[in-house]
Amino acid sequence: MLTGPAALIGAATLILGLFVSGIPIFLCFLALNLIGIWALLGAPAFPMLINSMFATTTNGQLTAIPLFVLMGEILFRSGATERIFEAVDRFIGRLKGRQYILAGALSAIFGALSGSNMAVAAMMARTVFPGMIARGYDRKLSIGMILGGASLAPVIPPSVLVIIIATLANVSVAGLLVAGVLPGLMLAALFIGYAMIRIRLNPSLAPDSLEPSRKLPIASAILYCLPFLGLIALVLGLILMGVATPSESAAIGVTGSLMIAALFKRLSLALLKDALRSAALMTAMILIIMASSTLFSQLLAISGASRQITALVSALDLSPAMMVLAMMLIVFAFCMFVDQVAVMLIVIPIYLPVITLLQIDPLWFWMMMLLNVTVGGITPPFGYAMFAFRGAAEGVSMSELFRASWAFVGLFILGMLILAAAPWLATWLPGFV
Repeated sequence: MLTGPAALIGAATLILGLFVSGIPIFLCFLALNLIGIWALLGAPAFPMLINSMFATTTNGQLTAIPLFVLMGEILFRSGATERIFEAVDRFIGRLKGRQYILAGALSAIFGALSGSNMAVAAMMARTVFPGMIARGYDRKLSIGMILGGASLAPVIPPSVLVIIIATLANVSVAGLLVAGVLPGLMLAALFIGYAMIRIRLNPSLAPDSLEPSRKLPIASAILYCLPFLGLIALVLGLILMGVATPSESAAIGVTGSLMIAALFKRLSLALLKDALRSAALMTAMILIIMASSTLFSQLLAISGASRQITALVSALDLSPAMMVLAMMLIVFAFCMFVDQVAVMLIVIPIYLPVITLLQIDPLWFWMMMLLNVTVGGITPPFGYAMFAFRGAAEGVSMSELFRASWAFVGLFILGMLILAAAPWLATWLPGFV
């Protein structure tokens, strides 16, 4: 039977090979666990796979995943987000570089409504980017603002990725959801501030003429915003006040999204059918991946790899700060080539005993890790948000996307350094939950 480091190295080699082959992530993890059970325990232990998957997928906390996914699907398929676009555009008013601010603000709002960086990147590429180019805005900075803003989606709650991380890492789902509010707003401010500084240094990045905002009455703009802001405040507020669990809050969010779609006269049986089908398929895939990741952590314990990892960390005699830096660098490198969800499912079982040994605040650590894997979505060469942008925007090359993304990768790293220096940004709001 394989044990300790040999089992871990073998598992890592196998899973990376499966990823490179192009096989879907959930099938990769399922195959890894089947092979792992057979290699470690033999065929008679296969019922363990069934029991473990059943226990994971029937976890009550995970009911928030399909509900948050459904909420985003309803809002985006209803087209109601067009209203918030018009309203935010009206509020910004006449200001040089206003479209950069619009891109940053809308990305943060749509991120809170969707939770998917790829969905936000594609939508912004279709709606905002063509208008920016037509008005004479710099292509590189425009692309960067949209990519950076889209990457806020997994950070700003509600976020499916946060629920996955919190469940696998055994931390409070509500706490980790709320922990993303201040870091997400901080990053949005960094992006907008960066764009404004660039314009100040080089005015040619924005058109000289101050194009008028949309001719929408201010009263109408306020009315358009109220349903969306009310929905976000309700979903987060109920969690923050301890009135509702994330699952209950997600259910209220679905009800609210239906009401918004009906308010803007977009609600229909066809929309509901498409939204339910998409949410069911996505949820099934996520649950299979999570069940496989949980079993993977159990196999690490059985093989003795978890004990070996803890012993190795103790032998290194590094300070907690240096260990956290090393762990983050490893994940950053992996996320340049591997899907962010896949990376988290691999590293969470491996890192759990390490942060326990080092007595690191789990909420702060996993929020740092969330920022780290999120930036992988815009990091060349395989950032998924970049591919989503290119698929939705015409005439944009991958080389343009690569050049545009690096500045915002740097801003993400700056945000992580700020969070490392000021952990309260991630831990203050969860203290109220």
